[in-house]
Amino acid sequence: MEQQRAVSGVRYRLIDSLRGLALLNMVAFHFCYDVFVIYEGQYGWPRLPGIVAWERFICMTFILVSGISLNFSRHPYRRALIINGCGLLITLVTAIAIPEEAIWFGVLNGIGCSMLITQALRRWLEKCDPFVGAAVSFLLFAVFYGLPSRTLGFFNIEWVRLPDALYAFRPLAIIGLPDAGFASSDYFPVLPWLFLFVCGFFLWRVIVSLRADRFFVRGVPVLDFLGRYSLWIYMIHQPLLMGVCFLIYGRF
Repeated sequence: MEQQRAVSGVRYRLIDSLRGLALLNMVAFHFCYDVFVIYEGQYGWPRLPGIVAWERFICMTFILVSGISLNFSRHPYRRALIINGCGLLITLVTAIAIPEEAIWFGVLNGIGCSMLITQALRRWLEKCDPFVGAAVSFLLFAVFYGLPSRTLGFFNIEWVRLPDALYAFRPLAIIGLPDAGFASSDYFPVLPWLFLFVCGFFLWRVIVSLRADRFFVRGVPVLDFLGRYSLWIYMIHQPLLMGVCFLIYGRF
């Protein structure tokens, strides 16, 4: 990922550190997933309440920090295309190597598409009050959180059940309308996650408005490093984890 630098040249290391923490958590989560689900066959493990909360925390942190980072990106469209390309590569590899665990529109594609859309709307978003923008985008995230499960509400509180007809065309899974046969081991459609990304975009502007950005200059050295190279670490971590599992179990 790009280093977080303001126009003045100040680098906000804490943002890199927060991304590094999310990455470290994600690597730990994927290692546990490989062990408990793929090798041990404990297929209910990802649905345990504590595990669900852990996974949501990791992903929400990653996407919020990615939204914050758009404020510093010098080449946002190019960066978004690179991230989307990496996401498509992961889809190709998983579909060929482990089709039962294939990733269709995973977190990298969710972030890449959110970056493209937010950057396209940036001139209008920058005219909004950041406090209002952050609040409204987070509220929209909460309302649309259940969209892939055919509901609107407030996170897991259902208000409206959506008609099945909206979920009849598989390509619409990209925007958050997966059909009944759609399956992916990592799925982050444009909705609701675009709203959380936009919330991150506004959140940094809130921080600057409160003059709290000075607290982001210092980071945590190891996490800072991980955050600066998070995309490349993300791309190689799963093959390395599978190698570790092979050493433990003696099989792929």
